[in-house]
Amino acid sequence: MTATFTLAHFSDVHLPPVSGFTWRYWNAKRLLGYLNWQRKRRHVHFAEVADRLIADAHALRTDHIVITGDLVNLGLPAEHEAALAWLRRVGPPGRVTVIPGNHDIYSHMHGDRGVARWAEYMDAEEETLAFPFVRRIGSLALIGLNSAVETPPFVASGLLGARQIEIAREQLARLGQEGAVRVVLIHHPPLAGMTTSRRSLRDAAHFVHLLEREGAELVIYGHNHTPAVDWLPAREKPVPLVAAASASAGAALGDEPLARYNLFTFFDTPNGLRIRHVVRGLETPEGPVVKLSEDVLEKLD
Repeated sequence: MTATFTLAHFSDVHLPPVSGFTWRYWNAKRLLGYLNWQRKRRHVHFAEVADRLIADAHALRTDHIVITGDLVNLGLPAEHEAALAWLRRVGPPGRVTVIPGNHDIYSHMHGDRGVARWAEYMDAEEETLAFPFVRRIGSLALIGLNSAVETPPFVASGLLGARQIEIAREQLARLGQEGAVRVVLIHHPPLAGMTTSRRSLRDAAHFVHLLEREGAELVIYGHNHTPAVDWLPAREKPVPLVAAASASAGAALGDEPLARYNLFTFFDTPNGLRIRHVVRGLETPEGPVVKLSEDVLEKLD
């Protein structure tokens, strides 16, 4: 890299309201999800909270915004349409990248194009949307994975699949040879044991083997609604794995904090690439968006 670059990472926006709940899309999973939304989640997630955090990222002149899934709640077409309108308010496709989460690909769509509506934010046409995709932004390469698959009631697990993992391996290898700063985007936690089995990435072992072999400069994810920083030993150097909390939480729920987002600044030093990691968000529901923590992502032996 020859200049600093800032990347804002949002996740699990869960944009309200739930809409378009017609009989065509009615099934047990959506019914249970709707009841959960009515009883619990609608008292936590607020679009205006997410908008406050987005405005904060814009005020800091962030170069690019990434959203790692769960823009909606029940994966309904009307929700996908509303999320597209929201994405366009966040920024143009050249400044915003999105990948789907399990709530975006929630249950059977009966032929509806679903998250393909957001294809322009994944550098694709609706007809050619495929994962993983690569977006080059200067020295950065965003590798967008899709871990979201339809699941039965009470299950929110993810799956990449052998083909997606193999293509990602080729992409990471090629981009590494080119000297790109590789940032991997995935919705589900990438390591086994980061969440319960019914919410986990089912082929995490294969994905971890890929990262250990090919490496990456950063992996970012969501799903758990809690911030975290972990490290994965790899062939060349350890890979930082960074989770984002929900970006729309106007009320704390259990271990889930108020709304937060990650801000990464990439810059060169005489010792190589450094990544400054700042967490910004709410200390109180009605308070301003502030810096909550700051560190540098480097693994010291």
